[in-house]
Amino acid sequence: MSAAESQTLDAGAALPQQKTDYVPILLPFALALVAYPFVGSFSTWLTLTLAGLAMGMMIFAMASGLTLVFGLMDVMNFGHGAFISVGAYLAMVAIAPMAGYAHTDALGPGLLALLPAIALAMIGSAAAGYVFERVLVRPVYGQHLKQILITMGGLIVTEQVLYAAFGPQINPLPRPEALHGSIDFAGAAIEKYRLFVVIVGLVVFALLQFLLTQTKIGLLIRAGVENKEMVEALGYRIRRLFVGVFMAGSALAGLGGLLWAFNQEQAHASMGGEMMVLTFIVIIIGGLGSVGGCFIGAVLVALLNNYTAFLLPKAALVSTILLMVVVLLWRPRGLYAVTSR
Repeated sequence: MSAAESQTLDAGAALPQQKTDYVPILLPFALALVAYPFVGSFSTWLTLTLAGLAMGMMIFAMASGLTLVFGLMDVMNFGHGAFISVGAYLAMVAIAPMAGYAHTDALGPGLLALLPAIALAMIGSAAAGYVFERVLVRPVYGQHLKQILITMGGLIVTEQVLYAAFGPQINPLPRPEALHGSIDFAGAAIEKYRLFVVIVGLVVFALLQFLLTQTKIGLLIRAGVENKEMVEALGYRIRRLFVGVFMAGSALAGLGGLLWAFNQEQAHASMGGEMMVLTFIVIIIGGLGSVGGCFIGAVLVALLNNYTAFLLPKAALVSTILLMVVVLLWRPRGLYAVTSR
């Protein structure tokens, strides 16, 4: 055997191909199949399933940025809900001048009315995230207890600022007329807005996966999750990467807040804080730092919540906690853990 062939074999042996774990991917399908006999009616089951998928996409948008912040930056950001509320209020501000487009039944103008709202919600939440990281988070890197206290304080302050700016009342936020109503499919009434949310969620997931797996920035983020000291040793400014990830996570939270506010057709300052428990459950189930795990965790939580609320309404409040317990007993670091924390 020549020296070149020997080196080729050694290089191949040093970089084994990692096998894809398909078991977590199958869990949402298994849950849907198990729930079907209990629901009984196919049309009801289909409606519940699509509603669960839409809810899962909204939770995923809120949680995906936080799982990267936890996984890469090791920051326990209990103030993440602030960006959810900021996104909802900025959407309310941006869509007001687009009322002419929002009140038409045509799909094109209706979606056009949402574009400024989406842009302002994400850009404004990213800017708020930049200030949040610079002022509150940066002084307490590596100090988890202080991170919890100071970020919770940041959430409370943000809520009070929103109350002062927009008032304590619940503000109506009607979605565009084109996204009202439903489509009949196989006897099931499928809401147009939920279809829209599912599409948006899938697009966000695809873009995140592309960014993390096919770009240099994604490579640095994944390397930073595994070993940030090594990334710094290679000459990359890990602090700048931290700021960028924090802003991206805040922008995604703003998008999630917009989607959730239009789903509820209202915005209020405490809505971000109310969603934080569910968001944390999702990222714990999925595994810190894993966007794919976060996606599956969000879908699992939403589907289980919908099925349980229909079959056993009183058990719906604890169903997600039980799901988290079962997953952690099976895989203590989550479905797709990418960090040792």
